[in-house]
Amino acid sequence: MAGKVFQVAEVNLYIKNLFREDFLLNNLQIEGEVSNAKRHSSGHVYFTLKDEAAAISCVLFAGYAASAEVLPENGKKIIVSGGVGVYEKTGSYQIYVREVKAGGQGDLFQKLEALKQKLASEGIFQKPKKEIPVLPETIGIVTSATGAAIQDIVQIASRRNPAVQLILYPSLVQGERAAANIANGIAYFNAQKNPVDTIIIGRGGGSIEDLWPFNEEAVVRAIFHSRIPVISAVGHETDVTLSDLAADLRAPTPSAAAELAIPARLSQKQRLLETKQRLQKEFRLYLNHFTKERDVLQLRLSHHHPRRKLVDIGIQLVERERELTREFSHYLKKIHWQIDLKQKELLALNPRQKLEAGYVYLENAGGKPIHGVREVALNEFVKAYVKDGSLGLRVEEITGGT
Repeated sequence: MAGKVFQVAEVNLYIKNLFREDFLLNNLQIEGEVSNAKRHSSGHVYFTLKDEAAAISCVLFAGYAASAEVLPENGKKIIVSGGVGVYEKTGSYQIYVREVKAGGQGDLFQKLEALKQKLASEGIFQKPKKEIPVLPETIGIVTSATGAAIQDIVQIASRRNPAVQLILYPSLVQGERAAANIANGIAYFNAQKNPVDTIIIGRGGGSIEDLWPFNEEAVVRAIFHSRIPVISAVGHETDVTLSDLAADLRAPTPSAAAELAIPARLSQKQRLLETKQRLQKEFRLYLNHFTKERDVLQLRLSHHHPRRKLVDIGIQLVERERELTREFSHYLKKIHWQIDLKQKELLALNPRQKLEAGYVYLENAGGKPIHGVREVALNEFVKAYVKDGSLGLRVEEITGGT
C-alpha cells in the first residue's frame, strides 16, 4: 500500500504532540523506588523509577531540583509529579519531573536516621571493638537455616579449616519477628558455659525493608552487650546497617565473614614457621652483637693487661652464650610441641579420624543422625558409615533406651 513516506523526526514529533495533548499524561503522580540516579554537572538529575513489575526513565531539571522536597537517591521510594514526554533525539519517552516528595520508604529512612542518632548519643557505636580470635575452635552463626548465607559460610569453612566447629542458631532474618530472633541468638551464645569464639550474624542482600531487622534497636543492643566478638555480615557491599556499625567487625557478605573469622590451616602453619625463622634470625643477630661487644672489651682490656679480669669476663660470656643457647633450644622445643599439639587437636576434631578408629556413624532413612535407641524402631532401615564405605542395616533388636 503506497502512501506518504515520513522522516524519523516527523514521527517522533507527532508522537511527542500526542503525549503533550493528553491531559492525564501531562499531570501524573507516580510512586516508585529510585535506581540508577545520576546528577549531572549541570544540576539535572536523571534516574529510573521502578516497582516490582516495570520501570520508567525520569529527568528532574536543575530548576525543579533546586526546589524539590527531596532529591532522588538509589533505594528510596518517592512520589514524583510531572508529565510524560518524548526525547526526539532517541525516540524514547520519559517522565519530565516537576516535583519530588518522599514516598512510603521515606519514613523508614527517617526512622533509621533517628535511631542511629539516638544510639550514637549513647556511645553504642563508639565502644572499643573486640579482637576477632586468630585461632578459633567454634563459630556461632545466627542466620536462616535455609538461606544461602549458611551454605556460603559452611562451604568457606570446609575449605579453609574443616576442624573449626560451626554452630547454627536458626533465626528469621526478615519480617516482624526477625529482630527478636536475631537478638535471642546472640544472647544464647553468650549464655553458654562453653561459649563460641566468634559470632557471625547476617543474611544476603535485599531492600531496606528486607534488611530492616538488622537496624532494629534490640539487635544493636544485643551486639553491644555481647561478651563474644560479633561479625556483622548483612547484604552486599553497598548495604550498611546499624548492626554493621555496632559489630566488632563488618563483612560485606556472609562468605567474607567466614573468610575473616576462619583462618586457613596452611597459612597458620606457615605463620608459625615464619615466626620460628624470625626468632632464629633475631637470636643470631643478638649473638653476633654480643660477640662483637665481647671482642671490643677484650681489646680494651688487653691495653691494660687485666688478664685475670679478661679471663673472668670471657668465662661469663661463654656461660651466657650457653644459657642463651639452652634457652633458645628450650623455646624451639616448646614451639614444636605447640605445633604438634595443635595438629593433634585438629586431627582429633576430624570426623573421619573417628571412623578410622573403628567408630560407626548412623543415619536414619531421612539422612538425619541417630543419637540414641529412642530415635529408631524395629525393622527400621538405618545407614551405617564406616571408614571405607557405608552399610544399609535393618533394626532387628533394640536394647536400652529406658
